Amino acid sequence: MNSSFEVFGLSTGIINSGDAIADRILAAAETTCGGFEEGDVLVLAETAVATSEGNVIRLSDITPSPRAQELAERYRMDPRTAEVVLQQSESIVGGIPGFLLCMKGGTLLPNAGVDASNAPPGCVTPLPADPDRSAQAIKATIEKKSGVRIGIIIADSRTHAMRLGCSGVAIGSAGIPSVIDDCGRSDLFGRKLEVTKRAVADNIASAAELVMGEADECTPGAIIRGLGLPLGDHVGVETIDATECLFMGAFAKNRSQW
Repeated sequence: MNSSFEVFGLSTGIINSGDAIADRILAAAETTCGGFEEGDVLVLAETAVATSEGNVIRLSDITPSPRAQELAERYRMDPRTAEVVLQQSESIVGGIPGFLLCMKGGTLLPNAGVDASNAPPGCVTPLPADPDRSAQAIKATIEKKSGVRIGIIIADSRTHAMRLGCSGVAIGSAGIPSVIDDCGRSDLFGRKLEVTKRAVADNIASAAELVMGEADECTPGAIIRGLGLPLGDHVGVETIDATECLFMGAFAKNRSQW
């Protein structure tokens, strides 16, 4: 991987349901940095992707279940939002005021990714139904129209344990490895690395977040240029089972002692 790279924010204006997001990104890339180049990595905000795919839910159409009403009262949430979160979750682990902590797609995240920010008034947007498939489809369209090969990451903003603020996390990818294994390499003092793996897709997503923003920037994408990552048929973001996770494992083990 190259030691220097460039990051270009892609301003598209508001993305609406049914918009051809690949075409909007191609136009923004042409204006911003002269179009796509071989080896570029495109990062797209999950809300923009979900919205373009019509994955927007009107809260007025939602009838909360008794379970949703119970959780909403406990964690001070809109019962309708709690119901959408329940529908989008595999399980509920806990929560804090305003948020449920959920398991979804092999990962732990607040409100199962259901978000009201950057959604139309009175609506929420769940995560894209299949982020990897979305990444593959957008990648195929951009490559066909630009004539170059790229990688693509669908990114979400997440908080991390015991840290303030959000950073980028990859929830879908295509064309590049999401993790690079450094096991077997030597550290500064010649010791062989035994467990070190770099979360490449997550790190790229965080770099893109610096120019994409979280508010009214209308910059739902970014091009990372010059990384020199190997392009190929890679699809998906690597995850681990909760039993292998340091945080979840410790949480489960010590839960009864709290």
